[in-house]
Amino acid sequence: MPLGLVLSSLGRTMRRKRLSSLDILSSKRAPRDYYKGKNCKPTGFHTRKGGYVIVDEKLPRFVVPDLTDFKLKPYVSQCARELTASTASSTSAETTENKS
Repeated sequence: MPLGLVLSSLGRTMRRKRLSSLDILSSKRAPRDYYKGKNCKPTGFHTRKGGYVIVDEKLPRFVVPDLTDFKLKPYVSQCARELTASTASSTSAETTENKS
């Protein structure tokens, strides 16, 4: 038996199906009543009578720094002024002076 046939048959027997794709459970592969969700954490719990109670400890807390003396503004104005060539050259000259 030639060596190529032996190696190809050995390769076929050693080859296995990928198992990583079988681990992913989606709503298409699951039972009809399976709901995967959108990876959101619950902020409370459901009551027996159909209500929902929000737990204060489960609500997200955002830490916002104090920006009172901050020079930059968070948004760009919708009515921005157009720059002329003399204004653009003066602002570029100011930035080069500030760097040195």
